[in-house]
Amino acid sequence: MGQCELKTAFLFPGQASQKVGMGKDLFESSKLAKKYFNTANEIMGFDFSKIIFDGPKNELTKTIYTQPAIYLVSVILGKLLINKGVLPVCCAGHSLGEYSAFTIAGAFDFQSGFELVKLRAESMQLASEKRGGTMAAVLGLNDDKVNEICNNYNEGTVVVANYNCNGQVVISGDINSIKSILEPLKNAGAIKVIKLNVGGAFHSPLMSPAKKALSNKLKDTLIKDISFPVYVNFSSMPVMKSSDILNSLVNQLDNPVYWHMSIKKMKNENIDTVIEVGPGKVLQALNRRIDSSLKIMGVESYNQIDEFNYA
Repeated sequence: MGQCELKTAFLFPGQASQKVGMGKDLFESSKLAKKYFNTANEIMGFDFSKIIFDGPKNELTKTIYTQPAIYLVSVILGKLLINKGVLPVCCAGHSLGEYSAFTIAGAFDFQSGFELVKLRAESMQLASEKRGGTMAAVLGLNDDKVNEICNNYNEGTVVVANYNCNGQVVISGDINSIKSILEPLKNAGAIKVIKLNVGGAFHSPLMSPAKKALSNKLKDTLIKDISFPVYVNFSSMPVMKSSDILNSLVNQLDNPVYWHMSIKKMKNENIDTVIEVGPGKVLQALNRRIDSSLKIMGVESYNQIDEFNYA
C-alpha cells in the first residue's frame, strides 16, 4: 500500500518513556538533531545531552529532566519522519507528548516548545514537593466504576488521571487517599492496583499551582493556528485554532487524559495507521488494546527512520 493511500496519525509519548542513551544515534547521524540538542543545552544552561546520553538513570528520571528530554527526542524524530516524506493527517500526545504534537503541527517552534516544557516540568516538580501526591494504575475495572469509586471517596483528593485503554485507568491524588482507596477498588473487582513510581499527583487538582505558572507563560508564547488537527487530552476533541490550543495546554495539567477516546475518534475519521514517535512502546501497547484493527507502528531510532516503510 502506498503512503498516499494511508491516513496516518503521529502519537507522542509522555513521561516514563525515557531511557538513558535515547537520541544519541540521532545526534550522531543528523544535523537537525545536533542543532536541536545544542539549543536544548543552551536553554537548560548546561550540557543537558550528557544526562540523556550517559545518565545516571536516577537523574534522567527526575521530572525536571525527563520531560524536556522526551520532548527533545520526540520532536527530532517527528521532524525527521516528515523530512522522509511520512506526513501525518493528525497528531496526539499523551500528557507531555501533547507539546511534541503541537510542535510538529506548527503551533509553536521547537525553542518555544522546549521553554514551555522546561517550565511545565519545573512547575510540576515544585507542586509535587509542596503538596505531595502519587498515582496508581487500576487494572480490570471499567472507567465508570473507577470514576464512581473516586467520586464517592471524600476523605481527601483522588481522581481519575488517565483513561488509557479498556481495563486500564490511572488514578491520582494525595498519598493517603491513594493508599486508602486501594481496598475499595479491589473489592469492586479490580484485578490489580499498582502504585506507580512517580513524583507527584499529575492530572489532578494537586497540580493547580503548576497550572497557574504555566498559564502565564503560555499566554506570552506566540501560538499559531495549525493546518491539521491535534486530538487533545483535555477533551479528546481535535483542535486547530490557537485559542483552543492555549486552552487545552492550560487545562491538561489538572484534568484527565482521555486517551482511548481520542484514538477511537481518530478511527471514526478513517485514520488507519498510528505511529508512536518517540522513545519506548507504551502507546503501541495501549493502542493494540484500544483497536487492534489499526496499523500500529513505532519509531524511536535513526535507523528506523532511515529504513521506514509502511510494510
